[in-house]
Amino acid sequence: MSKRSRSPAGSPGPADEATTHFGFRAVPVAEKASLVRGVFESVAPRYDLMNDLMSWGVHRLWKSAFVDKLNPQPGMRLLDVGGGTGDIAFAFLKRGGGDVTVCDINAEMLGVGRRRAVDRGILSGGPAWVCGDAERLPVGSSSVDAYTTAFCIRNVTDIPAALVEARRVLKPGGRFLCLEFSQVVLPVLDRLYDAYSFRVLPLIGQVVAQDRDAYQYLAESIRRFPPQEKFAAMIAEAGLERVRYWNLSGGIAAIHSGWRL
Repeated sequence: MSKRSRSPAGSPGPADEATTHFGFRAVPVAEKASLVRGVFESVAPRYDLMNDLMSWGVHRLWKSAFVDKLNPQPGMRLLDVGGGTGDIAFAFLKRGGGDVTVCDINAEMLGVGRRRAVDRGILSGGPAWVCGDAERLPVGSSSVDAYTTAFCIRNVTDIPAALVEARRVLKPGGRFLCLEFSQVVLPVLDRLYDAYSFRVLPLIGQVVAQDRDAYQYLAESIRRFPPQEKFAAMIAEAGLERVRYWNLSGGIAAIHSGWRL
């Protein structure tokens, strides 16, 4: 995920600082979180509209399948990480789940979620909205029954650290679920999806969200995310067990599951 910057000759550069990727660019590790935050600050007001346009509404089916896997129950306590606008939290509550906390690093996204809750008439008993980092969750150890994250973890600077944090906050017997863009596994569809991602998505971003660069980054970040088997191995390395995954729409997205046992 990260590397040491080098001069052309291979010797340490003057700064010799650790770098990571921001889309297809190499950036200092210390800068990535603020760069990602800037992307989502820019797109927050039109984030949900853009999701509908980019996926032709299919993201709603993916999220429904995701919540099916979660199987909300009365008394279940959920932590939804990176879910600022509230889609997973609202579906969890609608299907009979218990307490839910939405943790997102971006205050603007949380603001959108709060406004959506008010628009839905959820004035009490709704989600708790917490600003926090997936790598350093402001949540007690062994405190939640389920940890979910949807279309967030690929933006995290240190994904293994975020996975370790997920295990830390789960109670024994708790479940980890991640919905994320993944690697297309169907021939032909992979080429069509590449063309759509790099030619159409930035254009939609430019026209609708007035931010082409943000959606160029999002397309690039999808390509940098580990394929299904590698990400499953990373989940297991973090100490979660019974890891498995399900491809959605030919692998355009995938649901990964693990348990703290």
